Amino acid sequence: MNESLLRELVPAVIGVLVRRGADFASAEDAVQEALIRALETWPDDPPRDPKAWLVAVAWRKFLDAARAEASRRGRELAVEVEPPAGPAPVTDDTLRLYFLCAHPSLPQGSAVALTLRAVGGLTTRQIATAYLVPEATMAQRISRAKRRIAGLPLDQPGDLGTVLRVLYLVFNEGYGGSVDLAAEAIRLTRQLVALTDEPEGAGLLALMLLNHARRASRTGPGGRLVPLGEQDRSRWDTGLIAEGVTILQAALARDRLGEYQAQAAIAALHADARSASETDWVQIVEWYDELLLLTGSPVVRLNRAVAVGEADGPRAGLAALADVNPGLPRYAAVTAYLHERAGDLEHAAELYAEASRAAASVPERDHLTREAARVRQLLRGPVS
Repeated sequence: MNESLLRELVPAVIGVLVRRGADFASAEDAVQEALIRALETWPDDPPRDPKAWLVAVAWRKFLDAARAEASRRGRELAVEVEPPAGPAPVTDDTLRLYFLCAHPSLPQGSAVALTLRAVGGLTTRQIATAYLVPEATMAQRISRAKRRIAGLPLDQPGDLGTVLRVLYLVFNEGYGGSVDLAAEAIRLTRQLVALTDEPEGAGLLALMLLNHARRASRTGPGGRLVPLGEQDRSRWDTGLIAEGVTILQAALARDRLGEYQAQAAIAALHADARSASETDWVQIVEWYDELLLLTGSPVVRLNRAVAVGEADGPRAGLAALADVNPGLPRYAAVTAYLHERAGDLEHAAELYAEASRAAASVPERDHLTREAARVRQLLRGPVS
């Protein structure tokens, strides 16, 4: 049973049903039921044409549901005739489904969940497990999203930037349960890049690959967070790095710079350094300047201050923080790091402790708590 193949076929099958007259929500429900049936029967009786099989079963599920609804309401079903059997049409509606699921009218969380289900082919249970929420909660979120876009045609133009943002959010969720969301985001982004001709799509794929290449070194025993400068670079995936750099170079050559390409360029410079001390921080600052012009993001401004501190010294980094909102997540942690490098250990220890209390995750909290303890130990001097 090739579950990856099943997930890849989902958007195409939904597209077939919608073009035959099904509304999006009903088509998506029917395809999910067909997937369950496939998981039950394919191991013992695999079909010759998986897509045609899914189309046929999903269409029957849709007709059964529509007839039941029509009977309940005492009216006739508009579509009564089964379509002729045979190979499924080759039309690919995947890109249209991306745009539909990432519609601007949807909250980001709903757009992410709907994309994972309708385009990614994941079950509600898998998505709920990955996001650490009850299955009923995720089901309600997906149902609300489907109702909101119920009246939109499949061929309505969409915004690629919104689609890319949704995929970026999926990647940043990492993984949980049986579904690796980072790997799933890479799979979906590869698919999107193959369907479009936009350098920002390629930039996002390159960014994902370059960040994913460092995954094995990001945590130590017991899930302990390992900062970039302390990671074992021999554990980085050089194949993913090479692929990411190649994709990025091709995108940059198009001379249509976007935020994902700029972020990928920064990630590539980190990947290129054989050690933390050999990192080209001057060039990283230049890329942060480009990224700041593109986005104006306060988070980019905060990260730029770190890079300035590495390139020009901690005092320069602290000066760069003057334009950053102190209420930003990680502001206290960045300030603590720069103060420590500047030799102000007492202030650094206080800031690390403050940052730990505001941490967004347990691994981050534990890491910052350890940093505060380490700096306090430096203040006390060596243990005799």
